[in-house]
Amino acid sequence: MTSTTPRTEPVADAAPSSYGSKVLAVEPGGNEFIPLEARHGKPRSMFWTWTAPNLEFATIFVGVLSVLYFGLSFWQALAAVALGNLLGALAHYALSARGPLHGVPQMVLGRLGFGYRGNIVPAAFMTVMCGIGWFATNSVSGALALNTLFGLPSVLALLIVVLAQTAFAFFGHNLVQGFERIAAPLLAIVFVIAGVIIFSKADLGAPATDGGAGLGGFLLTVGTAFGYTAGWTPYAADFTRYLPATVSRFKTGFFASSGLFVSTTALMAVGAASVTIGSDAESPTDAFTGHLPSVVADLTLLAIAVGAVAANAINLYSGGMAFVTMGFKMSLGLQRALVTVVFGVVGFLVAWWALADAAESYETFLLIVAYWIGPWLGIVFADQILRRNRPVAAMLYDPKYTNWGGLSAFLIALVASVLLFSNQERYVGFVAEAVPELGDITFFAGFVIAFAGYFLLSRSKIRRDYQSV
Repeated sequence: MTSTTPRTEPVADAAPSSYGSKVLAVEPGGNEFIPLEARHGKPRSMFWTWTAPNLEFATIFVGVLSVLYFGLSFWQALAAVALGNLLGALAHYALSARGPLHGVPQMVLGRLGFGYRGNIVPAAFMTVMCGIGWFATNSVSGALALNTLFGLPSVLALLIVVLAQTAFAFFGHNLVQGFERIAAPLLAIVFVIAGVIIFSKADLGAPATDGGAGLGGFLLTVGTAFGYTAGWTPYAADFTRYLPATVSRFKTGFFASSGLFVSTTALMAVGAASVTIGSDAESPTDAFTGHLPSVVADLTLLAIAVGAVAANAINLYSGGMAFVTMGFKMSLGLQRALVTVVFGVVGFLVAWWALADAAESYETFLLIVAYWIGPWLGIVFADQILRRNRPVAAMLYDPKYTNWGGLSAFLIALVASVLLFSNQERYVGFVAEAVPELGDITFFAGFVIAFAGYFLLSRSKIRRDYQSV
């Protein structure tokens, strides 16, 4: 853990305090410290913030993959996604709880483990994954829903979804939070109704296809679920940094992580159950909604589209935070325009390409997300342990602050874990090829190597930093 004393004198310029709790206002500033007088909200709001973005078809599709592509039975799939989601939610708990204390975005806190300049590497990963990767992934699911519901051409449906999502980038934290609070209970009602119908028709006792995929399929599912849920961890403090510094850290982390775990596990379970019913439909959304009465199917398709917007409102916002943290100097208006236009256009193009084979593209993307998230979490958690309640404010915005050991441990862990354990169609690691029963445990290996490497390479450096103060 780091210092438990709330920051009151940030080194960098603080964000304007006039923004407060205004909803229909463009959020001023960029990645600055949020002054105490601008803080607002309660920890319980985090439950809705992290429920709404997962009430979409991308979440359901992880469950579909586990049974249809990874060869698990329903109960095996449920155990695997629950484990993967639990690991991701626990990480989210720890990172969300730090937000109110420090009042800065997650990627700014990441500078502690990587240094001011070294942090550009994980910030760039996040910018690409959030602003382009997840944007494209969720846009595909939303577009397929509109295509099925209204019969629109796929590209036109995709364009509508992208334009709706991109509009949120012109506002900011309060509007995004407000939208999630409204969307979450409405989406939950629709998906609960759809889920009850799916489970009433599902054959939960059906055996795994082709005799089952064994441990490899189980670990692939754990990795895919973890990649989905832990994919939110680099955003964690972005949405808790506006809470008053005096709020309970336990409640902040609990509501954020439980919203994440409950929504992901419930919808992945529904997705896994839907496969046991069987379907000849070509589109994943058609296959899922084909099991529902027409009225419920239409509402579910609409909910899928709205859920995609809810997810990408957060993706664009935090992608922008990561982009700003990379250190580009430009006016506020240009920053927002650049993030919106570039992420929207590139994300649209990537989503257009992925429309042709949503299943394969989604599986590959989720595993690749986990590849870099694992080492990143290893560095972040190792750094928290080594600092143990020591002050960190002076380092967060200091361009001279370096921690090359952290960046080195991250890169070593990322490269080594991929070379040894990756299990993709286009590349199979040395260990994965020798022991295929392992499935794909790249994210586990990356976390362990980075965590141990950080202790080895940065422990003495951190000790010297505090001795010199």
